Amino acid sequence: MASRDCAEQVGNSGKIPAQRWRRVNARRLCRSMARFDFYSLRFFLSVLALSCALAQPVCAGEDSAQAPASTQAQGPHSGFGGPASVGGQIQSDTEPKAPLVRLDMASAALRSYHDFKERVKSQYELTFGIDYILLYQHASKSPGEQNAAGGALRLFGSWQLFDQESGYPGSIEFKVENRHRLGTDIAPQALGGEVGYAGLTAVTFSDAGSLLTNLYWLQSLHDDRFAYIVGIVDVTDYVGVYGFVNPWADFMNLAFSTDPTIPAPDQGFGTAARWRLADHFYVLAGLADANGDPGDIWNSVDAFFDDTEAFKHIEMGWYGSWETRIENNVHLTLWQVDERTEAGIADGWGAAFSYSRKFGERWLPFLRVGYGDGGGALLERSISAGVGRYTDD
Repeated sequence: MASRDCAEQVGNSGKIPAQRWRRVNARRLCRSMARFDFYSLRFFLSVLALSCALAQPVCAGEDSAQAPASTQAQGPHSGFGGPASVGGQIQSDTEPKAPLVRLDMASAALRSYHDFKERVKSQYELTFGIDYILLYQHASKSPGEQNAAGGALRLFGSWQLFDQESGYPGSIEFKVENRHRLGTDIAPQALGGEVGYAGLTAVTFSDAGSLLTNLYWLQSLHDDRFAYIVGIVDVTDYVGVYGFVNPWADFMNLAFSTDPTIPAPDQGFGTAARWRLADHFYVLAGLADANGDPGDIWNSVDAFFDDTEAFKHIEMGWYGSWETRIENNVHLTLWQVDERTEAGIADGWGAAFSYSRKFGERWLPFLRVGYGDGGGALLERSISAGVGRYTDD
């Protein structure tokens, strides 16, 4: 359940609220790429040079102690971000799943495809995935549109450039998407506004077109006790995550995925760092462009340094074990966002609490509470609770 105390009422126009919650520009990625200039290229090369300096034994080709087996098994991407991150999605894709319908011809084609992926991973340290997801929603009664259908084609991957066995793995994480309508006047993301719902019934299924939603450097240090990312990020991949936060595979509505009291910006330039203080405690902090735009990403990089309108966050939490840190997790997230002059949105701050604890092998009860004061958050107060069940598939 979510509070009706709404910071901004959503009209019947079917548009996303004025604070640009998860709104993305529909301009095509090729137009954005034309704006890639020397300044942006110099920035990414500087990031690589800094990471190489921090992981000097690897870059210099020197021998170093082998990382513990647990670190090797997790991979460089699995220690940063939740189930919706590039690493989380890759890890999910590697888990065996039972097909709804088994076709011998399709099974043979998929085996060939997976064999090809394994060869690419073995030769180039490049792990990738492709998926296409469809969604149709219907409202039995509505003052506006009643039907919404959309799809999303995604290509994502992780290119590991620093040796995994060294204990200082580093990789480039990337994700390119195309989000579109399918035969209806609106995409599912806009259906909530049509029916008068103060929220989003489908967070990610928009009509945004081609987008670059991830392109960042991920560096892990000291056997993954410390890790950081810098580049084009999606803050919802790692801020306030829990076991059912992935909108592509779990809850699609805003109340149960990203906390609706947090005005998380669209994908853009940002950085974050995570530090494991002890065996069961961590701190995660970072900042990102408050005016992120995955449809015009290089302009977002320049605007971050020119305008410095940022979304800042810090999270302190407890986890049961590092392997189950997403499911068995208690954390408090504090955030602050600067005034966005061009968008006409005042600054703001807030806090969010999350508790989840897995029972047995399948059941995950959770409680999430949030409060936001300004900043363009969709809700001022929110409480959501429930119990989820994991399946073998």
